Amino acid sequence: MTPSSAGALTISDGRLALSALLILVNVGLSAALRLGLSRSLLVASVRMVVQLLLVGFVLEWLFHQDQAPLIVLVGAAMALIAGVSAVQRTRQRFAGIYLNSLLSVMASSALVTGLAVTGLIQPQPWYKPQYLIPLLGMVLGNTLNGLSLGLDRFMEGLRSGRDQVETDLALGATRWEACRAVVRDAIRVAMIPTINSMMVMGLVSLPGMMTGQILQGAAPAAAVRYQIVILFMIASATALGVFAVVGLAYGRLTSADHQLRLDRLVKVGGQAEWRPAGAFLSWRRRGRSQEKTRMKSIDKR
Repeated sequence: MTPSSAGALTISDGRLALSALLILVNVGLSAALRLGLSRSLLVASVRMVVQLLLVGFVLEWLFHQDQAPLIVLVGAAMALIAGVSAVQRTRQRFAGIYLNSLLSVMASSALVTGLAVTGLIQPQPWYKPQYLIPLLGMVLGNTLNGLSLGLDRFMEGLRSGRDQVETDLALGATRWEACRAVVRDAIRVAMIPTINSMMVMGLVSLPGMMTGQILQGAAPAAAVRYQIVILFMIASATALGVFAVVGLAYGRLTSADHQLRLDRLVKVGGQAEWRPAGAFLSWRRRGRSQEKTRMKSIDKR
């Protein structure tokens, strides 16, 4: 390893390749216990390496750009991927779930990151990519996990607690009164990973950005300040995003007539991988097909 111009040690290509041997521990455990994860681990490792190397080249080019529209466009693309990925991790879907997820993740991440960049960190200019893109990436990565957990818990809670919810509605409760416990539980579950991470931060783990800054030669006290701001950003964006996406799902799976509309839910097999080109379009086509079938059934009656 040799020191880079910024002060950090540079990992050579050979040592980087040697680090891949560490994944053999996972593969060995999977093979010994017959977990069936060996292929998935290898595929995930290859994808991770390729994606990160490509991102490294893109970011190196992007950090030399000084065009606000380009930086904002890259941020919007990141949010788009996060919104779609959040839905792909759920086990149930309904028409409009992708749009709900996209709106929630974009609104929460843009609001929180915008306030932090312009009001707290204040780089010049405000869209300086060395600050905006990494901060937005960390916020999006944590927010999409929260959205996925919240959505999945809410839909599963409505399905498993259907009898209780419909009983409350039949006895005169409003849709909010009947679903309030499910909404609260979904938001609580989605926030638990963030809260747990904050509880042990610095005692059990050193966060990635703080470690990176220290490796680059920054004073630990300065790195800690950045990390505190980032953790508050993540907690805020996650809370706002989960609240929005669960609220939108609640509006979709109940009606203004205070009825539970679980007929709008469709179960999917497992947690599908995201196919960038076809995921959204295939879901839209499936939704239209189901709607046509439903309408034909009503006409026959």
